[in-house]
Amino acid sequence: MMADSTTRLREADLRATAPRVAVLDTLESARIASEHLTATEIADRVAARIGAVSLQAVYDCLAALEQAELVRRIQPAGHPAHFEARVGDNHHHVVCRSCGRTEDIDCVVGEAPCVHPSSAGGFVIDQAEITFWGLCPDCAASAAATP
Repeated sequence: MMADSTTRLREADLRATAPRVAVLDTLESARIASEHLTATEIADRVAARIGAVSLQAVYDCLAALEQAELVRRIQPAGHPAHFEARVGDNHHHVVCRSCGRTEDIDCVVGEAPCVHPSSAGGFVIDQAEITFWGLCPDCAASAAATP
């Protein structure tokens, strides 16, 4: 992963610093595991890989990676921001109202925007971010078992 992240950073005209590589590697590993991580979770995993790293340094890395479109920020209402390495496609998210678990949902239409508003007020719409809400399987089972 290290060479791949380093190459991706350089292709995006970013310096391939150890924290940036570690953040991008962490998010790529999370993508493979279908995880969406908070900055704190990323910082904990990065620190385990490269040693001490401040939360502010992770936020700085995430900002640079997001600006370069190497990562995507998701911020469901009432939940902290989560980050993912799945970029460049048109997908959406489902969020558990109870525990906040977030998962990807592929867009059925395929191209953005996959929904069109009845009135756009003159805006040229190029993207729609759709968040589905409900209970994840664990929370739904727990709710069903509670009298």
